[in-house]
Amino acid sequence: MRSNRTSNCLFGMVFSAILFSAAFSAQAQTPLASPSPQPSATPTLEKQFFKNILGDQKAIWTSPFHLRGGDARWLAPLGLGTAALIATDRMTGDEMAESSQQLNASRIISYAGSGYAVGGVAATFYLVGRVTHNDRARETGLLGAEALIDSGIVVTVLKEITQRRRPTAAQGRGDFFAGGSSFPSGHSIAAWSLATVIANEYHDRPLVQITAYGIAGAVSVARFTSLNHYLSDVLVGSAMGYGIGRYVYHAHHRQSPGAGGDEEESQERSRAWPLIAPRYDRHAREYGVALAWSF
Repeated sequence: MRSNRTSNCLFGMVFSAILFSAAFSAQAQTPLASPSPQPSATPTLEKQFFKNILGDQKAIWTSPFHLRGGDARWLAPLGLGTAALIATDRMTGDEMAESSQQLNASRIISYAGSGYAVGGVAATFYLVGRVTHNDRARETGLLGAEALIDSGIVVTVLKEITQRRRPTAAQGRGDFFAGGSSFPSGHSIAAWSLATVIANEYHDRPLVQITAYGIAGAVSVARFTSLNHYLSDVLVGSAMGYGIGRYVYHAHHRQSPGAGGDEEESQERSRAWPLIAPRYDRHAREYGVALAWSF
């Protein structure tokens, strides 16, 4: 009886977590409507910081109610993947526990996802941006800190609800609603939320994107290999962090004055291809094709 009850509750909790992460990703892919013109100057991100966090939390916790049919391309793979990992978590966790050679390296890598590390990175971006008058670095720090606070609130609530025991628990390892704090991975959600903000801010710097996502991915894997989390904990934490980071960026990103932004990027792409247009003059009986190429 207890097993059936636990399974039903587990399905509900996991499904809710998947809905949140899928909704974040889906909403972040859709450009937000431009705000209506304000009669006065737009408040700075610093002044809007805590107000934006409150708005983020409302969007996060209500996101499952705003899912659309097209979001199934995010929800289905994530749901199936999470369910498959939960079913095999104890087996994969026990197999990983048989090896201890990777523990030291995994714990060192895990530090990159700690609160001190990710908070320090966000603060560094902000301070450097302020000192050097670099709007992009300043915004990266602010939005990164905002995403970290958002993800911290979400992961704390979900840990309290699910109470899953860690792989190293003496008894009932992997059990939900047993007083643990394993699901989802806090290091993973923090690393991915910050990395996603950085990667979106520096979308024109492939090396920055690769580095940011690479570190976040390494932290997620390290949380499993260090025996702190199961694979499903890591997957859900990473997906939610990615979704939160994208949502925060798309909801609050501001184009820097004088920067070309998306329009400039579009023009660069257009220069790579010729403009081909048909030409037709019935009176002169001229037919042909006009080719224009800007470079």
